[in-house]
Amino acid sequence: MTTSERRAATGVRGLDDILAGGFVQNRLYLIEGMPGSGKTTLAFQFLLEGARQGEPVMYVTLSETENEIMAVADSHGWDVTGVTIRELVPAVETLQTSEQYTVFHPSEVELSDTTRRILEDVDRFKPTRLVFDSLSELRLLAGSPLRYRRQILALKQYFAGKRCTVMLLDDLTASEHDLQVLSIAHGALLLEHTMPAFGSMRRRLSVTKYRGSSFRGGFHDYSIKSGGLQVFPRLVAAEHRRESTRERLDSGLDGLDRLLGGGLERGTSTLIAGAAGTGKSTLAALFCNKAAEKNLHTSLFIFDESTNTLFSRLSGLGVDLKGKVEAGLVTVTQVDPAEFSPGELAHAIRTSVEQHASTIVVIDSLNGYLNSMPDEKFLIMQLHEMLTYLGLQGVATLLISAHHGLISAYMSAPVDASYLADAVVLLRYYELEGEVRQAISVVKMRGGEHERTIRDFRMHAGRVTVGEPLRDYQGVLTGVPTKKPAK
Repeated sequence: MTTSERRAATGVRGLDDILAGGFVQNRLYLIEGMPGSGKTTLAFQFLLEGARQGEPVMYVTLSETENEIMAVADSHGWDVTGVTIRELVPAVETLQTSEQYTVFHPSEVELSDTTRRILEDVDRFKPTRLVFDSLSELRLLAGSPLRYRRQILALKQYFAGKRCTVMLLDDLTASEHDLQVLSIAHGALLLEHTMPAFGSMRRRLSVTKYRGSSFRGGFHDYSIKSGGLQVFPRLVAAEHRRESTRERLDSGLDGLDRLLGGGLERGTSTLIAGAAGTGKSTLAALFCNKAAEKNLHTSLFIFDESTNTLFSRLSGLGVDLKGKVEAGLVTVTQVDPAEFSPGELAHAIRTSVEQHASTIVVIDSLNGYLNSMPDEKFLIMQLHEMLTYLGLQGVATLLISAHHGLISAYMSAPVDASYLADAVVLLRYYELEGEVRQAISVVKMRGGEHERTIRDFRMHAGRVTVGEPLRDYQGVLTGVPTKKPAK
């Protein structure tokens, strides 16, 4: 890599991933976003990363005071000892038309006293990273688009010979989106945030420009928490290919494993669908428990049930999942769809696979996952990418889907994901001799033999059982079967 191609890490791991290592050094970058989108936070993380590496860095504030900037740093628990902060807050009288000034190259025109002082500081400290916050004040002082563009060009030319990576922040407060700086900057990021009808604020960023450099396009979710921005790069399955085994993972229930042709095949996805209370989550937990007994790690992401309820319910069926969690063999993540963005969930799943080598990943349920998405079509697209990624990693994926309704024709799925899954396990209620019973069957399995019978399924007396095929009845899937006449 040549000197001109060396990257300046941003201090945000996910953003570095998107930018293929960070910003190309000694270039000018534009960070756009409405107030509250996290521009200042990102800028400080960029400077703190430089200070951590021993670089001289500077923050020039054109609108906020140093005390306000320090308050932001304190809220994140940052030590800004290595960051030089300079104020360029114009006095009230400078806003008068007769007192407006422009920023040109020093060889062209005399700079204002305040601007000259800042540039003198740059010459004295020789920062390798510098942040201007924000451009809205420069735009106001310029008075016209021509002067504003010349200001930015002058700044770019001035810093071009200073071996300094410059970040310009723009709060998009102008009545029209200004493309002047965007055309001049070497690269640009756009930070966006929206307020859904319910739940926490949703944030996403995109790289709108990056000259001569590769980057991961599209929208990427991010959050602002104590410590700064956390960026969750969009999952691209094709970037994560590796050799994987196709072994089968059994559940410990002989009847269930027979239905599945020996168990779950690694690298495939299985949809477990049925009405509420039919035992979908229990089946998924059985596979995780059995894998943990073989010292294989598994991960469950649960939307609808609390961890305490899950543990106590499974304990009543003789499954000590809590013990496996305490032993570090099973990870259970409680997901709040009102707080968790889809990108954050995809990142958590990717982390469980790459850091914990999970062999089984359970998403319980698609209903909760759907509620975290703004539109069903986006759910299918993200789900397809996620299943492809997990398949390439040799992970057996279990998707839980709770149908609306309880019996036969009155049942419907909130989203049809059956065509995405490699196998589909169907759980149904049916009425028999005045008793409500449950049945289990496998209605789809790609590329493998499986049993096509409908078996009795029960959870009672502290155990889970998969009975013999219901060969003496027909119409079980309708919910009201009839007994076959004796031959």
